[in-house]
Amino acid sequence: MSRPKPLSGFPELSPEARIVEQHVLDLLRETFELHGFGSVETRSVEPLDRLAKQGEIDKEVYAVQRLHAGEDTRAELGLHFDLTVPFARYVLENAHQLAFPFRRYQIQKVWRGERPQEGRYREFTQADVDIVDAGTLAPHHDVELPLVTLGALERLHVDLGLPPVLMRVNNRRLSQGFYLGLDIEDPPAVLRQVDKLDKIGPQRVRDLLVDEVGVSSAQAASVVELAQISTADESFVDRVRALGVRHDELDAGLELLADVVRVAGRHVPGRLVADLKIARGLDYYTGTVYETELVGFESWGSISSGGRYESLATDGRTTYPGVGLSIGVTRLLAPLLGRGLLQASRPVPTAVLVALESEETREEAVGVAERLRRRGVACEVAPKADRFGKQIRYADRRGIPFVWFGGIRGEVKDIRSGEQLPADAGRWLPPEEDLRPRVTAGG
Repeated sequence: MSRPKPLSGFPELSPEARIVEQHVLDLLRETFELHGFGSVETRSVEPLDRLAKQGEIDKEVYAVQRLHAGEDTRAELGLHFDLTVPFARYVLENAHQLAFPFRRYQIQKVWRGERPQEGRYREFTQADVDIVDAGTLAPHHDVELPLVTLGALERLHVDLGLPPVLMRVNNRRLSQGFYLGLDIEDPPAVLRQVDKLDKIGPQRVRDLLVDEVGVSSAQAASVVELAQISTADESFVDRVRALGVRHDELDAGLELLADVVRVAGRHVPGRLVADLKIARGLDYYTGTVYETELVGFESWGSISSGGRYESLATDGRTTYPGVGLSIGVTRLLAPLLGRGLLQASRPVPTAVLVALESEETREEAVGVAERLRRRGVACEVAPKADRFGKQIRYADRRGIPFVWFGGIRGEVKDIRSGEQLPADAGRWLPPEEDLRPRVTAGG
């Protein structure tokens, strides 16, 4: 068999990197559950017609089809590109047995057929939190979701030494109300161009608004002026008012965004700002929208994003509005791991290697290992009854810090310091810092 070629955009993690990823996921799960979110898992595929309806992403959907399907058979299923669309379908199918408002978190793989680059992958893990209600969803949930997400990301900053984050927040009602106040007929088309401001700059956005959307030069100038407003407090309200545009939808959006900024300023100071260029590319967002960057690594793009959606899920009689945020776990971790900025203290969970005097003592060694495991100590028995020096070198290559010699009452050696002491497998424990691999900032 020829040497396999790597597939770009489909990251694969080493055991050490997986220790880091799993520890991060554990912290996220723990934070979500502390806030009362329950876990769900949905299928990996959805009907293609449903996936293609949800914003400008239909060209990135991977279609799924049996290898031996007929030539005239058209693919009907696609791999989900986010977790919000399958969650909306899940709510519709299970609404009769859900308690509303329904609070869920979901950690799964998603797939997008975009051009691979640092921070962007074709297969990656996302961690989502959403709150959905039947009929109407209280606006205070727009404040709650960023507090939950920022709380989770702050744990990664404090516990693991990851860089801090900054969440940028806008409200589509604010933006669209402003555009309607300017008598612009197609606010969604304007939003799609504003969403490009960071990538192409204000002058190019003005040109696209005039040339492709068909607004006047004066309207385009006002749109870009609004998009360049950003404040860490409620002062953005006065700056928007000073632009002289009036509309009821604008008033509603200003009030909702001011609430988010005010509450976040009290609970997570310095971690959230109002940024009126944030639009989000997916069409199903209708209110508050969020994007989050790692401070000092802004070129990587948003590592957490989301927003409010009023009608993503509806059965024709009842509408289920929701608000959600997604953390791009792979997008966050892969560059950090690649640069050595996040590391595990050892590449294996094993804390103890039980040495073998001979193959005849293997059963006794297994008994020692079982005693240790029952007390929460990860261990393994040496693969061969080599000389003790070789077994110690094997443990060293694996990153295992301790080697056990003898039976239940034997001796344990710390191979880093060389210290060897008598020990009882029914009572001995390694130091707390060695019981499990630790994850720390490196570099």
